[in-house]
Amino acid sequence: MSTLARNVTTSSPARSRLADYAELAKPEVSSLVLASTLVGFYLGARGTLDWVLLAHALVGTGLVAGGTGAFNQLLEREDDARMRRTAGRPLPARRLEPGAALRFAALLSAGGILYLALLVNGLASLLAFATWASYLFLYTPLKKRTTWCTAVGAFPGAMPPLIGWAAARGTLDPQAWILYAILFLWQFPHFLSIAWMYREDYARGGIVMLPVVDPAGTATGRQIVAYALALLPVGVMPTFLGMAGPVYFLGALLLSLGFLWFSIRAARSHSNLHAKHLLHASVAYLPLLFALLM
Repeated sequence: MSTLARNVTTSSPARSRLADYAELAKPEVSSLVLASTLVGFYLGARGTLDWVLLAHALVGTGLVAGGTGAFNQLLEREDDARMRRTAGRPLPARRLEPGAALRFAALLSAGGILYLALLVNGLASLLAFATWASYLFLYTPLKKRTTWCTAVGAFPGAMPPLIGWAAARGTLDPQAWILYAILFLWQFPHFLSIAWMYREDYARGGIVMLPVVDPAGTATGRQIVAYALALLPVGVMPTFLGMAGPVYFLGALLLSLGFLWFSIRAARSHSNLHAKHLLHASVAYLPLLFALLM
C-alpha cells in the first residue's frame, strides 16, 4: 500500500469523527444564533465597533450554542432513532457513544459560559446560561408532553440578540427587546411549518408538536397566521425607536407582508408543498430583515 493510501485510510476515521462532533453541535442552528448575536451586538454598539469584543462574544455564544445542541441530541437520542429525519444523527446511528457526547457537550457549554464571563461581561454570560438552561430543562422535556413546547422554546430561541446587545453595552435597552420580539414571533411560522411537513415523523418520535394533535391543520394554520400578522407592527418598530430609517420601514413592511402571504396560503391549503414554501420564506425573511437593520 502506498504512503498516500495509508494516510487516506488512517485519516478518514478521524475526519468522520470530527464531522460527527460538528453535527452534534447543530451547525445550522448555531449559525442562526451567531447571526442574531451579531445583529444585537452591531445595533447595541456605541461609536466605533469593538471588533475584538465582537469576536469574543461570537466565540463564547457559539460554544454555548454548540453545547446546547449537543446536550439536546444526547437527551433526545432515543426519540431521534425512531424518526426518519433524525435517525442518521451520530448518537442514534451509534457513531458516537453517549459518554463522549456528554463530555463534548459539557466542555462546550461550560467553556462558552465561562468564556463570556471572563472576556465579555457577566450579563452576556448570564443570558447565555439562561438560554442553555431553559432550552434543555424546560423546552426539551416539554416536547414530549404538551404542544405549548413551541411557545416555551421560543423564549430561549429569541435570546441571541439580547446576548449580543448585552455584550456590546453591558445593559438591556428597549431596542434590544424589540429585536427579541421579532425573533420570538418569527419562530412560530418557521417551526410550525417544519412540524407540519414532518408531523408523522414527530408522532413516531413521541414529540407533541401542534400538527401532531391537529391533523386537520386548523389550529396550526391559525397560529401561523396570528404570529405572522403580529410581525407586521413589531417588524417596523425599530424605525420608531430610532434604530433605522424609512428604507428599513418600507423594506420591513414589504418583507412582513410577503411572509404573511406565505403564511395565509399555507394555513388555507394545509399542504406540505405550501408549508415548505413558508419554511423557505421564513429562512429568507430573517437575514433580509437583519440586513436592512445593519
